[in-house]
Amino acid sequence: MHSTNLLLEEPIRMVSILQPSKPSFFPAMTKIVGTLGPKSRSVDVISACLKAGMSVARFDFSWGDVDYHQETLENLKAAIKGTKKLCAVMLDTVGPELQVMNKSEKAISLVADSHVVLTPDQEQEASSDLLPINFIGLSKASNFLLHTMLILCTLLSMSVKPGDTIFIGQYLFTGSETTSVWLEVAELKGDDVVCIIKNSATLAGSLFTLHISQIHIDLPTLTEADKNVITTWGVRNKIDFLSLSYTRHAEDVRKAREFLSKLGDLHQTQIFAKIDNIEGLTHFDEILQEADGIILSRGNLGVDLPPEKVADLLWLVLMHFSLSNYCTYCHSLYCG
Repeated sequence: MHSTNLLLEEPIRMVSILQPSKPSFFPAMTKIVGTLGPKSRSVDVISACLKAGMSVARFDFSWGDVDYHQETLENLKAAIKGTKKLCAVMLDTVGPELQVMNKSEKAISLVADSHVVLTPDQEQEASSDLLPINFIGLSKASNFLLHTMLILCTLLSMSVKPGDTIFIGQYLFTGSETTSVWLEVAELKGDDVVCIIKNSATLAGSLFTLHISQIHIDLPTLTEADKNVITTWGVRNKIDFLSLSYTRHAEDVRKAREFLSKLGDLHQTQIFAKIDNIEGLTHFDEILQEADGIILSRGNLGVDLPPEKVADLLWLVLMHFSLSNYCTYCHSLYCG
């Protein structure tokens, strides 16, 4: 974190350094990263978060435009000034995240045992029968695990196939909620994927995350949209941290660092590699060598792994980090 971006209301005096610490003082080794969402972006709420111990504010660009997040950041600055609490800024990229596009923002009701079609035609209107997605190669996505096992062999591109499961929603739920849905692939029709709805649900909003377990998505980790946000909003606000979503290989971090090195003050920005799927876990050690820190996205990992293994993974990784000089951040639900 480069100190030029931190707000200090008063100069630090030598006398305060020489005074004994209070008996109750103990330096906090764990830092709190808070995502500033729709319900946590006001000056009052941000001030309360700062007083409660938030030391890094995370701005998630998978939703909201630059102007929206700039308004939130101005509120953060006002809260910092009012509370005299320091806070760093983290920009979280979208990355190769698959999304269902709902331009009308009308609620979509999905009924168990019915069929719904996933299509790359984003001009179509989202409905209970048709869900437009932002990826044209879903029916031709390659199976990552098979690619790993047969790395020395010639492997033709494989598609999602009947019987594969697809999750749509925000993170992994218990199954009792009705705001996310599991689909089972029934058949492929060209670029379209016909699915059977496994549980009734209502999807509300303009964007929904789509996750396919253990399938490699042929999209860059740092997309053109991500680069545009970094070169505008990121440069303007001199971000302290970059959360690199869906990091799958060490090369992803190297490319991101090379990109930041050309953007003035951002050459000092630290990169946290965000592990969202089993492909990133497979290359965990090499990613660790390149990144300044690691973010574990428990919700997305819970789609790729059995939930009980996610708990084991967190314990293993946190124990590993406790013996090293790296930072780790367990990411779960948003603040609002």
